Order: sequence, then C-alpha cells, then structure tokens
Amino acid sequence: MAQKLFHIFRNTPLGRETLLQSIYFCQKMGVLPTVYIPESTKFLMYFENDVVQVDLDPSYLTDPKTAIAHASDLLEAAKIRPEFFTPKNYTASTLPDIPTSFEFMCCPRSISDLSSKIGLGYIGPRVRRIIQSARFPVLITSPVYKPWQSVAVFFGGSTNAVNALRLGIRIANRTGLGLNLYTQVGKQPADAYRRIVRKEDLSVPLNNVLGDWTFFEKGRFEDNLFSVPHDALVVLGAYGHGIIRDIMFGSMMEKIQSTISNNLLIAGPKYTVAG
Repeated sequence: MAQKLFHIFRNTPLGRETLLQSIYFCQKMGVLPTVYIPESTKFLMYFENDVVQVDLDPSYLTDPKTAIAHASDLLEAAKIRPEFFTPKNYTASTLPDIPTSFEFMCCPRSISDLSSKIGLGYIGPRVRRIIQSARFPVLITSPVYKPWQSVAVFFGGSTNAVNALRLGIRIANRTGLGLNLYTQVGKQPADAYRRIVRKEDLSVPLNNVLGDWTFFEKGRFEDNLFSVPHDALVVLGAYGHGIIRDIMFGSMMEKIQSTISNNLLIAGPKYTVAG
C-alpha cells in the first residue's frame, strides 16, 4: 500500500502555495497526497490516547464550487491522479471524523501580527496536541511554495531529537539530498552530542549523508538561525529533554517558526520511526 500525506485544501492563493508544497514533498519522498476539501470548519482526529477537535478558519470554505477543480488542476499538472478524502463517519452532522493512519500530514502556516499561525490555527493547544499525539510527522509549510535543496536537522540530544535525526536521515536517503546538523550547545561539550549519535548506532548512516555539523557555542539561538539555508527542509523534534532543553513547543519552537521561513517537518513524541 502506498504511503500517503494528508492535506487539507484551502481554495485561496495561499492554499494553492501550500498544496504545491505538499505535491513537491510527495514527489521528493515518493508518497501520494490525499486531499480533503472541508465542508465545515471543524473536524475530529481520533488518536490512540487523545481526541483532537480542529477548528479551521472560514477561508477553508471559500468558493466550494471551484475547489475540486483547482486542486485537481494542480495535482494533474504534477502528473498525480487526484485522490480526495470523503469522510464516512461523523461524531455530529457537521463534525466529521478524520483518520490518523496517514504517514504524513501537512499544516500550512501564515504570519499574523501577534504570533505565527498555521492553517489549523495558532501553534497553540490544538495543533500541539496533533503533533503530541500523532505517530506521523507534521509538515508545516513555508508561506509560499519553496523547493528545498537540502535537509537541516536540529539536534539537542533528547530521545525525540534522536527520532528526528532518524527521520532526517530517512529523508536524505530517500531524496538523495545532503543533510546538515545544527546543535545549540548547552553546558555539555560538543563531543557529548557525538557520543549520543554513536550510542544510538547512527554514526554510519549519518556520515553517509552528512554535510556539516554546526555547533552554536555562542550567541542567541534565534540569531544563530541565520546559518540555516533558506532552501532547506528543517526537521526537528517537537519537544523533549536531553543534555540541553531540546527544540520545545515553548520559546524554542516559537523562535524557529517565527524567525525562519523554511518548510518544517516536526516529529512529535509518539512519532513512529519508519523504514
């Protein structure tokens, strides 16, 4: 069975950019997009230990008469046969149930005055709960379509960071692109992070794809982000505690998504490493 990415289509120019990004991701990774054109602004996702209600903004219901045609045109231009998701189960008449058996999910992102937003709302409780509960990684797209030429992984030494590193290696191998590693050094020396990689038996697979491993030993984290190429797919763990406080949903996550415009692929604590 083909691996699939779940994409919620917004029939607007921003939504076009996001679907183009999902299509590009699918082409690079060899997976197929499944597109959901919502009929209401709410739906439920049933995870193993959580149920998340997602509230979309009203722009997702823009001009439903042309939504299928617009999405189909983009998919067909990429030589992908359109596959649309139609809910079969409903908790309420306007509250469809969305399966969680996909390999990836795409969440678009836009910028507001107060905080960074993605298409499922602010990077706040609901979106965090999706990533916290999902066994799949979540792709948060750049504001406009941006092909990526390399893979950049943030590594802080935690268990979840190790999973993110495995995911980054997987993507590098699947796409043939090089991988660069970035670590904001805490109280431990740089070699402590290398020891974690060796302990997890990742030295050989990492070295097969690794370009550079950059250790930020000075400066503010948000300032150091300038070193990350703008056209890299950034892979990170959602949160965790390692030998430093890993990329967390708190200040670190906000700094990343509000400082760089890269596409982000986020592995949460329930992410199951795939082959």
